[in-house]
Amino acid sequence: MVLSRAAVCLLMISVTDFIHLPFTPDLTEGGIAYTCRALPHAYGRRARLPFERLRRIVAGVAVELAFRRYLVQQNISFGVKEAMPFSDPDRYDVSLGGHRCEIRSFLISRRNQIASLRSDPGLALDAPALVPMDHYHADGQSPDDLYLFAFLTGLVAASVQDFQRASVAGQPHYLMHTMPRTWSRPQSWIPLGPLALKSEADQLVTLEIGGEDFHREFLMLSVQLPPRTRVGFEADFHSLAYMHAKSKPTGRLGIYSPARAETHLVEASEWGNIWIYGLDIYLAGWITREEFRRRATLLAEGTRVYQYSQTRTRNLAVSMADLRPLMELLDRVRKSGGSTRPD
Repeated sequence: MVLSRAAVCLLMISVTDFIHLPFTPDLTEGGIAYTCRALPHAYGRRARLPFERLRRIVAGVAVELAFRRYLVQQNISFGVKEAMPFSDPDRYDVSLGGHRCEIRSFLISRRNQIASLRSDPGLALDAPALVPMDHYHADGQSPDDLYLFAFLTGLVAASVQDFQRASVAGQPHYLMHTMPRTWSRPQSWIPLGPLALKSEADQLVTLEIGGEDFHREFLMLSVQLPPRTRVGFEADFHSLAYMHAKSKPTGRLGIYSPARAETHLVEASEWGNIWIYGLDIYLAGWITREEFRRRATLLAEGTRVYQYSQTRTRNLAVSMADLRPLMELLDRVRKSGGSTRPD
């Protein structure tokens, strides 16, 4: 499928062009599984990753998984291509008709905004379709790549009070502590172990720790920590990205690496719940990267937009209403059989 200049002449979309997808908990599970593996590649220049950023990664992967599921259900052929060089090397983008399709999704988690959007999804048309400047200028992209924009409405239990309410209600959760960048992406690629863990909590703590081995492959290990007992273990960890606790520890934890000659301490307050309690996914529309470049305006860091109280980086933006209907693109792919031949 080749997209000519005429084919990408934009038509304004309306709310009837949105594709509404249901959300199921397995999408969050898939998003978390990917996030755990992608952590070493998500730091950028940060020393630590905020939990808000982790939840956005989970949400983005959940939307992509839902989109792939929809394509399969609709018998629409798609492929996968390696993602951009700035991202996790294990990530692959959807390819439609031979065109890389980068899904740009936005998590809407404020209750009043969720209620308004569920009542009137057309409110999303007032949002800007955002692409961060550093993403846009990354190497390896093509003018005929496609941007697909989507919204995910979902609650989060980020505060202590919200987490307690979710726990009492029997809702799922995923408690994570991210390791500092010096542990997750160390300058010297040498074994960290044998590692030792100790818990000051009063109860048994079941932990999962994840990182990378000598070959930079994902490595995960489960450990049970009795109260106030040092537990040593052998594993080929060369980096350590995160720890996951099955339930919230009531005391401090510590992990010791002889190679680093360092004990990393985790306070009881330093665990975050990255579970997304998803509700709805709205696939809004699409645009080619070249058309986006010609139409986009620059939004400064700190700008208030529909998606965020303020942006945290500079973005290029076009109006969400000025995208093309996604169903039009999918019909073209379906008719072409997913081939890259001209229409």
